[in-house]
Amino acid sequence: MKSPNERIRKPDWLRVNLGNNTNFATTGKIIKDNRLHTICESGKCPNLGECWNRKTATFMIAGDICTRSCKFCNTKSGKPLPLDTNEPVKVAESIQLLALKHAVVTSVDRDDLPDFGAAHWAETIRQIKNLNPNTTIEVLIPDFRGNNELLDIVIQTKPNIISHNIETVKRLTPIVRSVANYEISLRVLKQIAESGIAAKSGLMLGLGEEKEEVLQTMKDLLNVGCQYLSIGQYLQPSKKNIPVVDYIHPDAFEEYRKIALSLKFKHVESGPLVRSSYHSIDYLS
Repeated sequence: MKSPNERIRKPDWLRVNLGNNTNFATTGKIIKDNRLHTICESGKCPNLGECWNRKTATFMIAGDICTRSCKFCNTKSGKPLPLDTNEPVKVAESIQLLALKHAVVTSVDRDDLPDFGAAHWAETIRQIKNLNPNTTIEVLIPDFRGNNELLDIVIQTKPNIISHNIETVKRLTPIVRSVANYEISLRVLKQIAESGIAAKSGLMLGLGEEKEEVLQTMKDLLNVGCQYLSIGQYLQPSKKNIPVVDYIHPDAFEEYRKIALSLKFKHVESGPLVRSSYHSIDYLS
């Protein structure tokens, strides 16, 4: 019998290719030279090689230290440094250098700031638009503690897609997420959708959820106007994170994709290696 702390062996379908071409090196250099952060690195994303090879990355603003400590996340947690006021311009310039047609930006949670980072978010989006008027923009935002006025600061900058991840089913939310609340996340998505901007969310599997709970989460998201959905396999990034309960077979991910589309989501990415920003430009095609 396996001990409670023994890891389940990863199946072959979770093997990934590392980046090794010229584009990979160029992407890394631009990020390093501008002293920027990416969720690709901090989150140990399995698609880092593929994405950087295609000269794309998901920028992470507001530093690399999060004020929360969600049990699934590998991002550092603790007391963040002050905001870099030059970061919005540097992100915009990096997007220009990479010649991105579609840019994706996320952030750490900044519960230490009076506005939880909303103004910094808005300035980043404005700078991206100023330097890259033909680039579509997707932002993956925190919940701003459910504050409608702060969320509106981001909404008013009108990115093409605003994403906020529900992460897991309602029953597991208190176990997996340190501060975020299932109902608050739904309210955030509802406010986004009601603004007329496309709302997107992401769901991790393999944490012990039941199929009926996944289907209910899909319905909850649709009921608040969420149009786009990503579904991926949770991978334990380190021993300090919550362990994987199950590795979901690719066939099951394909079944969930078909169910979600039958429920009338506009676009769904579902697979073991899918992450929030994976193939994100396809959501707009």
